[in-house]
Amino acid sequence: MTVKTLTLADFESTILASPIVLVDFWAPWCGPCRAFAPVFERSAQNHPDIVYAKVDTDTERELAATVGIRSVPTIMAFREGILVYSQPGAMSPAVLDNLIDKIKGLDMERVRVQIAERKAAVKA
Repeated sequence: MTVKTLTLADFESTILASPIVLVDFWAPWCGPCRAFAPVFERSAQNHPDIVYAKVDTDTERELAATVGIRSVPTIMAFREGILVYSQPGAMSPAVLDNLIDKIKGLDMERVRVQIAERKAAVKA
């Protein structure tokens, strides 16, 4: 599967329409971003069931600010429209594969309950 380029216009619809989405927030001037790009692209080929996407933070400054990107590269993972992972830094192929396994293994009903509990605690 190819890596999709996301913009502010299609970010949310992509996240909501796909069971699992991995997003690489990057910048053209970022050395670690350039080094991570082939790892991300190979992973996309190995996992055609996952949507892989990139966001150029120089071009999509508003999107990067909206989702709280403070450094690049930052990897975000969404499952069933819910942010389940966000961490700055490039990953090795093994670490990325491990992350994918964890995301696929999540009990999403439990995740939803935890989110509801956190929201209730904040209101209290």
